[in-house]
Amino acid sequence: MALAAKKMAHRASLGWLVAASFGIDLLWPVLLLAGVERVAIDPGNTVFTPLDFESYPWSHSLLMVIIWAALLALVAWRRLQDKADALVVGGLVVSHWFLDWVTHRPDLPLWPSGPVTGLGLWNSLVGTLVVEGALFAIGIVMYQTATRATDHVGTWAFVGLIGLTGAIWLSGPWSAPPPGASAIAVVGLAMWLFPAWAAWIDRHRSSRQ
Repeated sequence: MALAAKKMAHRASLGWLVAASFGIDLLWPVLLLAGVERVAIDPGNTVFTPLDFESYPWSHSLLMVIIWAALLALVAWRRLQDKADALVVGGLVVSHWFLDWVTHRPDLPLWPSGPVTGLGLWNSLVGTLVVEGALFAIGIVMYQTATRATDHVGTWAFVGLIGLTGAIWLSGPWSAPPPGASAIAVVGLAMWLFPAWAAWIDRHRSSRQ
């Protein structure tokens, strides 16, 4: 979604858009390490992931996601001085929840301690690869039509980002289950590198408009 959103948010760096799209997944490992939220290793929980998301009301409930979206949009508005781009940033945060709603089994709370929901696309490996793969491909095309590389960094740093994220996504169903929740959280913290990487890419690309 971050790549596609560049078509609408011309002034916002791709770093902002990636941070917004990953937003609740950037917060989640911090809350895991703090013991505020819980995840368990459960091979077969769905065909796409062995994780059982036992409790994540503060990062992944719809109500809290809306609150986080409003806060990040406000920060973006102050930093970018562009109301439309700030709204896109906030919308990306919320869009993450709805994409999770499509893929997760019913484990996403509507509010802390509220009812849980989820359509369970991850129970179908083929369905997941087709739907998520199509969205990923559309995002790549839309970003490339919205921007052009100004040097080799703009080309190859982008190729590297797409290659790494694609490899991580594709390898997920066939990788060994992680050893525990702490390992998941530590690896999750590495996702904070992706907004910085995206911002670096964007500094070496210019808008086609």
